[in-house]
Amino acid sequence: MSPRARFLDAAARGELAFQRGANGEAVFPPRLVAPAGVSEPLEWARSDGLGAVHSVTLVHPRGEPVFALALVDLDEGFRMMARVDADDPATVAIGTRVRVGFRALDPDGPPLPIFTLAEGEA
Repeated sequence: MSPRARFLDAAARGELAFQRGANGEAVFPPRLVAPAGVSEPLEWARSDGLGAVHSVTLVHPRGEPVFALALVDLDEGFRMMARVDADDPATVAIGTRVRVGFRALDPDGPPLPIFTLAEGEA
């Protein structure tokens, strides 16, 4: 199974999968070979899905509601880009704590990581 397929399979089970090198360094996106500075072998791990917004932009698709698209620094030490759903997307700011959930963005698509505001997280 390809790294992407394994990631999507985990997402379908409601898990945020990533990899770690033998030196403990978090690796994302998933891949077959470790990047420079990360020792082999790569092992799969499960994130708790909590993180903080590193940067954010508001996307204004024509004919659809505005949404926040962010780089999220996960507590396990990797960064990923994902949508952040909030009642008011303009409230999503750098440093905002978020929690992962999963849903398809289109009717025929796979469940993908979508973040929401993490209530009560500091």
